[in-house]
Amino acid sequence: MLGASMTKGERQRLVADLQMTAKWLEDETAHLSQAQLEYHPAPDQWSVIDVLGHLNLAEPIYWQQLRDALKEEPSGKKGQVTDNDVLWYGIDRTIRQKTSPNKVPKSLPADLQARLAAFRKLHAEILEYAQATSDDLRAHGLEKEGTDAYQWVLMISTHAQRHILQIREIKASRGFPAS
Repeated sequence: MLGASMTKGERQRLVADLQMTAKWLEDETAHLSQAQLEYHPAPDQWSVIDVLGHLNLAEPIYWQQLRDALKEEPSGKKGQVTDNDVLWYGIDRTIRQKTSPNKVPKSLPADLQARLAAFRKLHAEILEYAQATSDDLRAHGLEKEGTDAYQWVLMISTHAQRHILQIREIKASRGFPAS
């Protein structure tokens, strides 16, 4: 049974967004050489493998925040943002944000397959949840984040999209290795 908070259309949009994001990340990172994965456009900028490391650190935190919010009594408060605001966050790279220290990738071995596997595993769990949940996502809020729980699941996907665009920027930067 569908939850009162998520219409059939909302569920379809959320599932499609999650599926698109997973495929897009795979496409953007497929066939990159080790030199390309580890290339830094500038000393203070992340490499492709750093971006993947960030996703591996940040997204489990976001997923846990959602699960914690769902344990709380429903507040019924609307998010401070709209669904479109959340979608726009994913594609608007004009405003750069500095991440919190616990989400900064460390110098770990640059194993693309391990990082993609970790992303896939969590993403599949989130996708399965989005496909099957009857939780009232609109009634639960993440007050600190200014969203309702539906928007937060959408934000997890758009957060990855934001960083996929960052990967595209890295790949388009001057000096990016040819292979």
